[in-house]
Amino acid sequence: MNNTITLKTSLFILCLASFSSLTAQTIINGFFPQKNEFTVASSYSYKSYDNFFMGNTQTETNPMNMGEISSSVVSVYGEYGILDWLSTTVTLPYISMQNETGVLDPVSQTDQVSGVQDLSMFFKARVLDAQINNASKIAVGGAAGVSVPVGGYEEAGILSLGNGATAIDGCGFIQINASRNLFVELQAAYSLRNNGDFEIPNATLFSAKLGYYNKWFYAHAKIGTQNSLDGLDIGTPEFAEAGGARALPETEVDYTNFYFDLYVPVYKQSIGVSTGYTTNMSGKNYDRASGFSVGLVYKVP
Repeated sequence: MNNTITLKTSLFILCLASFSSLTAQTIINGFFPQKNEFTVASSYSYKSYDNFFMGNTQTETNPMNMGEISSSVVSVYGEYGILDWLSTTVTLPYISMQNETGVLDPVSQTDQVSGVQDLSMFFKARVLDAQINNASKIAVGGAAGVSVPVGGYEEAGILSLGNGATAIDGCGFIQINASRNLFVELQAAYSLRNNGDFEIPNATLFSAKLGYYNKWFYAHAKIGTQNSLDGLDIGTPEFAEAGGARALPETEVDYTNFYFDLYVPVYKQSIGVSTGYTTNMSGKNYDRASGFSVGLVYKVP
């Protein structure tokens, strides 16, 4: 049992597998590091898509017939336990995107872009940790943070690394740990986004996670959604009047994604490897991408 508890308290790093910029989503979880515990991790992720949701309609091709568009992401992640109930996280991704046909992006006039995207910093706190019965307990908490574009990338266009917005996010979570090392976690978040050149829609994000852990591995499956609160629809007269591809940051981006993540400790609960898979099941003004990630994690007790 002690080994299981040790594994559980170190599994806050598992957000790395699904956080590795495969898609935007709620980025925290209900596991907390102990006071003064520090984790650093790196991950590589890859995703690709060859069709797109134009408005609510899934098309058989990408915008401007670019063929398959792929992206590779290398992320660096760190989390530090300020107190047993309070932690801070920092992450920074480097992204490379390209299309297979060589068609130039109508805004950036290139078929390949790369660079540093957004620096994110969050504080996460647990406000309740109560025993339900001999085998189960509940944890309630929340997080707040900011993401700032630091790479100087082009925000508009099809092959853009991001929307260039400064985002202030607030997130709450409930995690129920049941018997037999099963847990359920629910999250809800609000993202307030600002860009001096574009009207970026604010968004709400939700996720539901089912997970299992023991002393040999950790795994979870998750459904995540984003709902933009306003914005343009690709292909409408309003979108064309706003500038077409130059107005892509102002579109209403909704999606529902599926994630599966796995973590395996390989050396004294201090070094481990993570892997993940994700696919976009539905969306609005969004790609129909699938991808995977792998990561290496080191925890300093």
